[in-house]
Amino acid sequence: MRAVIQRVEHAKLHLVDEAGQRSLHTQIDAGLVVLLGVASDDTDADAKWTAGKIAHMRIFEDADQKMNLAALDCTPPGQVLVVPNFTVAGSAHKGRRPDFTGAMKPPEAKAMFERVCELIEGEGVAIQRGVFGGDMRVELINDGPVTIVIESPK
Repeated sequence: MRAVIQRVEHAKLHLVDEAGQRSLHTQIDAGLVVLLGVASDDTDADAKWTAGKIAHMRIFEDADQKMNLAALDCTPPGQVLVVPNFTVAGSAHKGRRPDFTGAMKPPEAKAMFERVCELIEGEGVAIQRGVFGGDMRVELINDGPVTIVIESPK
């Protein structure tokens, strides 16, 4: 499982309909935007590891401007917008065209995405979800910028 985590001042997620019209689906204030990619060999252990990392990643600044705080430690607590993104599970190691064959197939990937979201919520973090399989646009102000890529151990 791989996640691209961005610390943000705020973020909005818009859905795009068949006519190309955008509508606001959800938004967060200060917190994290997580682009989550699920690989075909990911297990519940990967979901637990990833959710724990996201919930407890200390990338918010404390009073001394040191990255010592997790989202839950902030006042008010940071929110998390989790966006399903199969391209994050892709590989660009060979050639010029990314390979997405390592991404989990949709029905199982959707269940795994929901599992990660439930686990993050179980840690006490307020989350919003993107729409699995949806045509989405994410608008954000990256704070820092701080961007971290994590990958569950294999």
